[in-house]
Amino acid sequence: MPLNHLPTAELQALDAAHHLHPFTDGDALNAKGARIITGAKGVFLTDSEGQEILDGMAGLWCVNIGYGRRELAEAAARQMQELPFYNTFFQTSHVPAIELAARLAELCPGDLNHAFFNGSGSDSNDTNLRMVRHYWAAKGKPGKTVVISRWNGYHGSTMGGGSLGGMKGIHKQGGLPIPDITHINQPDWWSEGGDMTPEDFGLMRAQELEAKILDLGEDRVAAFIAEPVQGAGGVIVPPATYWPEIQRICDRYEILLIADEVITGFGRTGKWFGSQTMGIRPDIMTLAKGLSSGYIPIGASMVSDEVARTINSADEFAHGYTYSGHPVAAAVALENLRILDEEGIVERAGSEIAPYLAEAWESLGDHPMVGETRIAGLMGSLAMTPDRERRAKFAAKEGTVGLICRERCFANNLVMRHVGDRMIISPPLVISHGEIDLLAERARRALDETFEEVKAKGLWQAAE
Repeated sequence: MPLNHLPTAELQALDAAHHLHPFTDGDALNAKGARIITGAKGVFLTDSEGQEILDGMAGLWCVNIGYGRRELAEAAARQMQELPFYNTFFQTSHVPAIELAARLAELCPGDLNHAFFNGSGSDSNDTNLRMVRHYWAAKGKPGKTVVISRWNGYHGSTMGGGSLGGMKGIHKQGGLPIPDITHINQPDWWSEGGDMTPEDFGLMRAQELEAKILDLGEDRVAAFIAEPVQGAGGVIVPPATYWPEIQRICDRYEILLIADEVITGFGRTGKWFGSQTMGIRPDIMTLAKGLSSGYIPIGASMVSDEVARTINSADEFAHGYTYSGHPVAAAVALENLRILDEEGIVERAGSEIAPYLAEAWESLGDHPMVGETRIAGLMGSLAMTPDRERRAKFAAKEGTVGLICRERCFANNLVMRHVGDRMIISPPLVISHGEIDLLAERARRALDETFEEVKAKGLWQAAE
């Protein structure tokens, strides 16, 4: 098929001249030239040079049903012809928002029966921040304003979401975190567990939440927010002891538990939601990404009966977005959920694809660069180390080796992300056994090439 666009160099020049990229060193990218993606089907991307690339990250953790599903485009077209836009302000609603809210109430666990629609996961977490403070004020406890989060957690990059997250690089820019947001340590046994067993470490890190509540005063703490499995932080799968203890603490001190399911929702962990995988009962759940499989921007805050009752009976909740419950986005999300459900994609991901992927992923653990492989459903990480026994970091600046490996992945037509010196994956849920074999083959080749480059550059040294 002939290319139907400008030559790659011209596209790169236009991109450099006019396009500011997120989370990017602009000058470095412009000097190198962006990789231009022109098409996609299933689990594969096509770039402007005609190369076919296996997308091991499902876009940005989101293309759960894979690329190229015409049904979603057709749902959008139908809705655009019928009602392209109307807002949900001014005591008004419309059919797609109503149907999507009802469908989410059916799918979500527990009594999460109420949807506040947003445009993204960042928007949803900003909504959550305002909502929990409004909730406690309506309960006659306006002093409960503090939200506790985790270092290295990710909850978006807006002022609220970036503050809730624990990414110090984000906090360095823009005056973050905003007041009354504080952080405790993450449950990353590989990097921070020392000589403790994973079980003891998980309990210890969970109990930091209780210590923080007692330090601040229960009368000041509104909520605790966390991802069931940390995604952007490096696919940190907590020890089995962690989440039961977190749930106990939230129950004991009557603070709201917010599960950020932007990444873990809609089948990513092998169940519909990561909260089900981890056995927790959130009061609020943050949704986005897999809600529409990334085909169109949409997010939601799913809210418990108690929180919704309190919000609805209080003064007006002075919060919302022009595109809250956008009819086209809601229609696309509904069609995406229909496909996930009727085609059994979530169930197959949990029972068939996740075990096969785990076996393939864990087979990389014998590579000399790999210290640990972890996987939860269809999200996995491998920690690279020059000394597996000591779980040692590289002497080079963190991320140096990871970036080399990411570049070798790209060179082998595989999208695999690096977080520091961890490599992570999150492929579409529809990936086949043969495509998993290809992912593992390309990942091993990239690791081999990284190993040779690291040694050649004198980087195969452990930090003291």
